[in-house]
Amino acid sequence: MRFGMGYGAWTGGPRADGEGRGRGSHEGHGRHGHRGGPGGRRRLFDGGELKLVMLKLIADAPRHGYDLIREIEGLTGGGYAPSPGVVYPTLSMLDEMGMIEEQQSEGAKKRFAASDEGRAHLAENAAVVDGLFARLAAVGAESERTDGAPIRRAMGNLRQVLQHRLMSEDVNEDTLHDVAALLDEAAQKIERLK
Repeated sequence: MRFGMGYGAWTGGPRADGEGRGRGSHEGHGRHGHRGGPGGRRRLFDGGELKLVMLKLIADAPRHGYDLIREIEGLTGGGYAPSPGVVYPTLSMLDEMGMIEEQQSEGAKKRFAASDEGRAHLAENAAVVDGLFARLAAVGAESERTDGAPIRRAMGNLRQVLQHRLMSEDVNEDTLHDVAALLDEAAQKIERLK
């Protein structure tokens, strides 16, 4: 099945990349809800998309699994990082498909480079790959907008105040209701901001 594999051949059926249905939030570690599962947003990558992203990164420079995780996390400004449980099986699959080849490397980590077949596959799917990297950039832009230092500082301050206040011995049910009402009021005001 190595030859003539268009994009569609990567998207059907059960997938070793952990992006299949029913995997819940095991897709990756994201701070912005780019996870599947109940109540979560749409997955960042569906079908064979993560395979294409990884193949493109490997074609750009030989990499091992941890490099791929770190690079994807960097491209999204820390907003998304695929888990090792997704990345390493996907690397194995790309290797079995002949899209990548193991290179000599120092240490125990396997480093891979794109094969001629892998580069040809990327060329055939260049528009799809461009779209996937645009999606990564959009997650990075969202991360930059929503993870600003003032917001992180304020959230940390709120967490500390809540822990300190709610751990004191004089906390009763009325205090808990008052705290909940303040938090609800703050949430409503933030929601109404323009």
